[in-house]
Amino acid sequence: MPAYRAVLFDMFDTLVRFNRDRLPALEVNGREVRSSVARLFPMAAAVLPGLSVEAFYDAFLASYRDAERAREVDHREIPAPERFGFCYTRLGIDAARVPPGLTERLIGLHMACLAEVAEPLPGRPELLDWLADRYRLALVSNFDYTPTVRRILEQHGILDRFEAVVVSDVVGWRKPSARIFETTFSRLGVGARDCLFVGDRPDIDVAGAKGVGMDAAWFNPGGDAFPGELPPPDFTLTRLADLRAVLE
Repeated sequence: MPAYRAVLFDMFDTLVRFNRDRLPALEVNGREVRSSVARLFPMAAAVLPGLSVEAFYDAFLASYRDAERAREVDHREIPAPERFGFCYTRLGIDAARVPPGLTERLIGLHMACLAEVAEPLPGRPELLDWLADRYRLALVSNFDYTPTVRRILEQHGILDRFEAVVVSDVVGWRKPSARIFETTFSRLGVGARDCLFVGDRPDIDVAGAKGVGMDAAWFNPGGDAFPGELPPPDFTLTRLADLRAVLE
């Protein structure tokens, strides 16, 4: 096994999971949903006349789908302000006519909701404790708002474990694009062969890491079959704790 100098982690569904059942409740068309829209709608409705909760909820969900379709074209990140622009478009609102500061306030409130429901994956504290004195650690995350990634790491007490926190909205490109990995190598001053990448997505994490010459550990707690059309991982982990056995 190669002598790695650094271990790079994906963030969401690898180290942290959003428990969406803990999001605030909202009634839409006679049914209860869990969504940050429960908090966003009163703020938006106060300054956007005639806005209904149903229209705002539908546009907010559609903006996610619009952003995902755009990202799939070339893996360019759609940062949070741009995604909220998709929401305004769905509502038939000219983004240029949105009151100053509203988008920033909506993003801040939405991201606070997500941070509140972020939970650690089992075994994470013990693994990071073991890795801390043995490897340089970095985080490579697809996410549209860096302050939330850093906020979650800080509130979980692990921000200082990572020498580099590289998030796609700042880089401009998402995994599996080589650019976000190369940015991380540059910040650490290492090469691809010096690093092991750990992530849960075969198409994004494993394929992206293998595409730049890194070894990859696939975090697969569900015991799923790995897609045959993708380059296979070097290691498969059903628990985060399994990484220690790989590295010892």
